[in-house]
Amino acid sequence: MAETVALIDYGAGNLHSVHNALKAAGTRVAVTDDPNLVRAADRIVLPGVGSFRACSEGLAAIPGMIEAMSERVLVGGAPFLGICVGMQLLATRGLEHGTTAGLDWIGGEIRLIEPSDPAIKVPHMGWNDVGLLPHARLHSVIDEGEAYFLHSYHFVADNPQDVAAMTDHGEGLVAAVARNNILGVQFHPEKSQAYGLATLTRFLEWNP
Repeated sequence: MAETVALIDYGAGNLHSVHNALKAAGTRVAVTDDPNLVRAADRIVLPGVGSFRACSEGLAAIPGMIEAMSERVLVGGAPFLGICVGMQLLATRGLEHGTTAGLDWIGGEIRLIEPSDPAIKVPHMGWNDVGLLPHARLHSVIDEGEAYFLHSYHFVADNPQDVAAMTDHGEGLVAAVARNNILGVQFHPEKSQAYGLATLTRFLEWNP
């Protein structure tokens, strides 16, 4: 029986392009806001564009969704991928438009990018390199390459071991976080052409 990937629909945008990219990578995708479907899924993808606060509130507004995600991912061990703000929601809190609680699956804060060089523009937008950290070089999903980024806030992890990859935008910024069966990428694989499709394909093959 083919695997099912639950692509969570919580009003946070980018669903259509992520859905198409996952289908192109060769999987059956259920776009859903149903916690029961999330509990039954083989893999879970949480997209996200916009502000941390709006995304956090949108996810919390679906009765039982966070509980279903926690049950399937933290207890059941299903592979999880967070994309852009979906990755940022893994943190303890976000500091965009005030302080908002995140899922706290990977300890850290989401802070505004504040480059020391005024010539460095915010948001960080466009193509940039993804470089693996030494301890993450054997991670079976994240690889080095060039990906498409669009964000004004970045993940500051409590534990450096949770950071799998970095990029550079006047300073080092987290490009990916990983812990056990949980993976988050700041870049947009659905906009990153061959590199993004390869990332999604490896996620679909990943058995953490």
